[in-house]
Amino acid sequence: MKKVWVKAIPWDKEAVKAALESGADAVMVEEGRSAEVKRLGRIRTVAPDGDIRLGEEVVEVEIRGKADEERALRLSRDRTVVVRCGDWKIIPLENLIAQRRGLFAEVKSLDEARTAVRILERGVDGIVLHTADRSQIMRTIEEVRRSGERIGLVVARVTRVERLGMGDRVCIDTCTSMGAGEGMLVGNSSAAMFLVHAESVENPYVAPRPFRVNAGGIHAYTLLPGGRTSYLSELRTGGEALIVRHDGAAQPTIVGRVKIEKRPMLLVEAEAEGRPVTLILQNAETIRLVRPGGAPLSVVEIGEGSEVLASLEEAGRHFGVKVEETITER
Repeated sequence: MKKVWVKAIPWDKEAVKAALESGADAVMVEEGRSAEVKRLGRIRTVAPDGDIRLGEEVVEVEIRGKADEERALRLSRDRTVVVRCGDWKIIPLENLIAQRRGLFAEVKSLDEARTAVRILERGVDGIVLHTADRSQIMRTIEEVRRSGERIGLVVARVTRVERLGMGDRVCIDTCTSMGAGEGMLVGNSSAAMFLVHAESVENPYVAPRPFRVNAGGIHAYTLLPGGRTSYLSELRTGGEALIVRHDGAAQPTIVGRVKIEKRPMLLVEAEAEGRPVTLILQNAETIRLVRPGGAPLSVVEIGEGSEVLASLEEAGRHFGVKVEETITER
């Protein structure tokens, strides 16, 4: 997930406050200012005496020519490099991004940030926003968060739906309100997950809960930010989850609460690109998967041949991290 730091050099209290209110990952300040930042709120500081050491863990490189590009590449082998282009040139960033990860770009506006995070499709890993404009800070952080991660989704065709007995199912209550076509990726296997729709749909049985995904059995996997996974049973208040939209756009969210309750369950099996996709879900009309195009489809209406969205992955997992190994899950 792309990072956003706000640069408040020279000292700018209002910029720091805007960074805090907008959820920036860190603020970059002069030496001796970290304590003042901490009095305003909890946020990491990038400074010679900060949480992240400027000049040691992080270095700034101004790009004026090829020699500066080469220096930035050398330094980026073992630290984070913040690249600054005096008149905002794209070509040097393209050259650097093509050869190295872990690069940040210093920008002065939302437009420059948009360019930096999209160069060569993958963009820089983070931006350092240097502006005193509160509106620019808030809008830039919001947009970079939305553009940070994309998930490849495919169409899965349902092959079987079977009623099961009682089981422990997990509801994930988040600190984000989700809309049509949004939910979370969940599956019996980490290699194949359905997009489970949020409880944001109006219905006559219960009020919508747009912050909630009724995700499935306690054993299931869900996709987290950065390509990690977690068992639903391991999610905790204050942890992270990943909201995924029907077009593959993804954004991190905070887990506010996890509810585990005994409910009647059913098994949904499907096939996508010749591979099986399965999930055990609660058997209730308010539980929905997502059709191609984003429309929700209740599990009570799913039948053989129904088309829903899923995500496929090749690698296995070790403690939620991708590993290249042979794993068979049945």
